[in-house]
Amino acid sequence: MASERQTKERKLSTDERILWGKVAKSTRPMPERLADIEAFDEVLAAEAQAVETARVAKAVVDPQTPPAPAKQPSGTHHPLERPVKRKIAKGRLALEARIDLHGLIQSEAHAMLLDFLLRAHQRGLRHVLVITGKGSSMGSEGALKRAVPMWFSKPEFRFLISSYETAAQHHGGDGALYIRLSRLKGERL
Repeated sequence: MASERQTKERKLSTDERILWGKVAKSTRPMPERLADIEAFDEVLAAEAQAVETARVAKAVVDPQTPPAPAKQPSGTHHPLERPVKRKIAKGRLALEARIDLHGLIQSEAHAMLLDFLLRAHQRGLRHVLVITGKGSSMGSEGALKRAVPMWFSKPEFRFLISSYETAAQHHGGDGALYIRLSRLKGERL
């Protein structure tokens, strides 16, 4: 009885919500359960709105405080230095986390990648692997393979990433990217 109550009160993690969204989109609801699904969609939308509101509120600067002079990111990233890429490829510099996006649609991949990079940056990780997939089916060059590097110049990604480079062949080659995350404020070499 107590375990049932705990199960009902537990909230879904971001990954679980994304997975549930995929499952829900691939099925047809039973007519009597349609209201439950709509209610769940409303809860997800409300949570997303609350997160966005909190993010915007956090970004608003107190008008009494003068803005600190800060170097604005240019929106372009430099490639990893050749010795760093070589160390990662040979396993002498560890990839601290990885995410596999291939097979996802762009909107899902964007949300998952942003969440992954935010969490990795907050944890102080420096080098991660992002697998986009080569997307060479039917002669096309994959949508994610093209889109992910373009996303890195957008404001939500710009401050997270220091540099990126195509991965070595055994890490996915053209279908993967080594990402060096920027350092946390106040963090020293």
